[in-house]
Amino acid sequence: MEKFSGKIWVLGDDIDTDIIIPTQYLALKTVEDMAPYAFSPLRPELASRIQKGDMIVAGKNFGCGSSREQAPEIIKALGIKCVIAKSFARIFFRNAINNGLLLIENDALQATVSEGDEITVTINEAIEHKGCTYPVTSLPENLVDIINAGGLVKAMRRLNGLD
Repeated sequence: MEKFSGKIWVLGDDIDTDIIIPTQYLALKTVEDMAPYAFSPLRPELASRIQKGDMIVAGKNFGCGSSREQAPEIIKALGIKCVIAKSFARIFFRNAINNGLLLIENDALQATVSEGDEITVTINEAIEHKGCTYPVTSLPENLVDIINAGGLVKAMRRLNGLD
């Protein structure tokens, strides 16, 4: 299984899609144009501080609110490798997988980490943080294949021999 490490950004419960990308920025032409405004109602500086390979650790109900597909696309465009949360809103979960963004459910990690800590993730196995190992809920192999391909469209193109 794939293994990676990175710095974490810690967020709370009920991070909705209006926090991930406020409505007024949805009119911008591209996801890359929208990305600098990610999380701006909560933490205006956050998008500019995130580095490629960083991860988000959050509480329960991450991605609640409207079903805008841009929310997971923007998180991915920021360079976030994965989001680890106690739980995810169902439509956000599916939109994230379809866009190739890894989501991991874990109900214990948020209470034990501090922003800036480094964690190591082994997909479908565990999260490691300061000598402790946290089990994760495994994703079905077909969803892992979609994430590894970079999203549903890319996975279907690969599956059908178009790429």
